[in-house]
Amino acid sequence: MGFMQKQVFRLGFSVLMAFCLALGLLIQPATALTDEQKLVSEVWRIVNRSYLDETFNHQNWAAVRQKALEKPLNDQKATYAAIQKMLQSLDDPFTRFLDPEQYRSLQVNTSGELTGVGLQIALDPQTGTLQVVTPIEGSPADQAGIRPRDRILKIEGISTENLTLDEAAARMRGSIGSLVTLLIEREGEGEIEVRVMRDRIALNPVVADLRLSPEGTPIGYLRLSQFNANASMELAHAISSLEKKGAAAYILDLRNNPGGLLQSGIEIARLWLNSGTVVYTVNRQGIQGSFESFGPALTDDPLVILVNQGTASASEILAGALQDNGRAQLIGETTFGKGLIQSLFELSDGSGLAVTIAKYETPQHRDINKLGIKPDTVITQEPIKREQIATEADLQYKAALELLNKNSVVSGVGK
Repeated sequence: MGFMQKQVFRLGFSVLMAFCLALGLLIQPATALTDEQKLVSEVWRIVNRSYLDETFNHQNWAAVRQKALEKPLNDQKATYAAIQKMLQSLDDPFTRFLDPEQYRSLQVNTSGELTGVGLQIALDPQTGTLQVVTPIEGSPADQAGIRPRDRILKIEGISTENLTLDEAAARMRGSIGSLVTLLIEREGEGEIEVRVMRDRIALNPVVADLRLSPEGTPIGYLRLSQFNANASMELAHAISSLEKKGAAAYILDLRNNPGGLLQSGIEIARLWLNSGTVVYTVNRQGIQGSFESFGPALTDDPLVILVNQGTASASEILAGALQDNGRAQLIGETTFGKGLIQSLFELSDGSGLAVTIAKYETPQHRDINKLGIKPDTVITQEPIKREQIATEADLQYKAALELLNKNSVVSGVGK
């Protein structure tokens, strides 16, 4: 080896050694992370990899991690508080940390926000207040007169201002027969105190009935209260039964339906569509996937869907899919506006992390989140009693009957 080659080799070797030493210095602190710091870093990495908003609420996400690790994390409580503070900077109520107990209870319950009083709850994205999406039909909360959009200010005298969704739900759970006192704020009515007796929540998602319009047209009335695992099969049975009875048109009532399983919403859309896109999912890289309908539909009869402010999540996907595909006309009020998809991650210490990883878009690429679905015909009405639904007192239902008749869409439909 010549002198020049040796010099280059030595130089190269010394640069390599210096690089390795520098790398060693960089790596050294990472290997010395405490278990508490490792948990914070684990949460940071999951969010960094999969969170929907790549700007992380217009902040330097690496700097957020640095700040979280600056303070001493001496115990589990301090660590969990640091993680929660880090996630709060995203300003997304659905991306949240769950301690081991909360994580276990969320796994047991598909929605995570269904409680022992029968309320579906959410945090208002604008104000951060705890809000009722809708009471489950026939539940104690429903019977106590709690309505969609009611704000829950206190649970058993404890302010909900700094509670997470899961903490609020946990405070409303309890043994069957026990009472819980809620302080509710309602638009135009101020504060109301409501006492609710906890009970087991029985969910029968489908109500089906054959009605006659004023002109004598047989109309299938279907009300769906929730998208649970049985909803698609139950609705398919109901449609088949109404078809045999001679239904010539349909009204699908999704008012105060808080959603549930995404797959259930997609399957129900497919019952009505011969072809077409049902929904798109969009992550931070853009279109992630789509769900299609391949037919055949169970019926091609005209369809009107009833929606209101309590129509949320999977209900909005179904309504948006059938509206955008020209399969149904929507009547009622603009829907709730919950169009985000969360994924659940288990952390190394048995706690969990719910992270918003994507959002829904309708077949015509309308964003549902915070905007909701606007009906073709807007009709607002004061809250009505349960027994008044789909009667003369129900203005939205009456408008659906009139639309089906006025358009003469049902005349000449043979069976």
